[in-house]
Amino acid sequence: MQDWVLNRRSFLSTLATAMAGNRSVAGADAIALQIGVTDWNLNLGAKPEAVSKAAELGFKGVQVSFGRDLAGGKLPTDNAETIAQYLSLSKKLGVTIDGTCVDRLHDNGLKSDPLAVKWVSEAIRLTRALNVKVLLLPFFGRWALKSDAEIAHVGDALRDIAPEAEQARVILGLENTVSAEDNVRMMEMSRSKSVLVYYDVGNSTIAGFDVVKEIRWLGKDRICQFHFKDNPHFLGEGSIQFGPVVEAIRDIGWSGWANLETDARPGKLEADMQQNLNYIRRVINQVYG
Repeated sequence: MQDWVLNRRSFLSTLATAMAGNRSVAGADAIALQIGVTDWNLNLGAKPEAVSKAAELGFKGVQVSFGRDLAGGKLPTDNAETIAQYLSLSKKLGVTIDGTCVDRLHDNGLKSDPLAVKWVSEAIRLTRALNVKVLLLPFFGRWALKSDAEIAHVGDALRDIAPEAEQARVILGLENTVSAEDNVRMMEMSRSKSVLVYYDVGNSTIAGFDVVKEIRWLGKDRICQFHFKDNPHFLGEGSIQFGPVVEAIRDIGWSGWANLETDARPGKLEADMQQNLNYIRRVINQVYG
């Protein structure tokens, strides 16, 4: 167990260095907390055009999804031409592909569907091909975690798939509606340095958790990335106080990407995304000085 802990710390240190390098390539600012956007909230899920739209709106990063509607038995983005297009646009426009998402898990959930491991494996390969470090694993809808038995099943599945993620140097980020403590239980069950928490402040607030307390308890080494949202509200106009959230992130010494997963009104995508982006940047500038 001691060797595993030391190896985990070494891996996380190396990962932090690599992620910092990835940010510098994209021309990101020196502030430790960078803001990207999810491609699905740009209405461009699994489409390289999301990189262009993110750049147009002023985002420095974009989280891309691999798609749910299979093409020839494969994820729709699983072809060399699409991957090359993502990489070309990222380099040309200076927008970091800061994370990925295996959204096929909305159809084949990791808590019980045997097909889920296949899609995670494919997504690890694609994430590596995009030179990305963080792959989001979602657990929502009928695949939400509801019991200790389901949590244990996920822990077993992660233990099987995590070595593949370790070899690819990809972090598997757990996004769900259970507590920080339950997420750490799954991390420990996985016995892997490649399984961390993908912390969504909106989901956790709706689930009844104190997000500031959970962020501080998790600390910088157990969180791989964040989602910021307070849907259906604009950031700063709902129940979530983003000043204390950002302060907690700063205080634990965390650095990396938070992606906006904010809703937009029909026909108001650009205006609504810009309002949320401007707001969170003001909060970050105030907190980080």
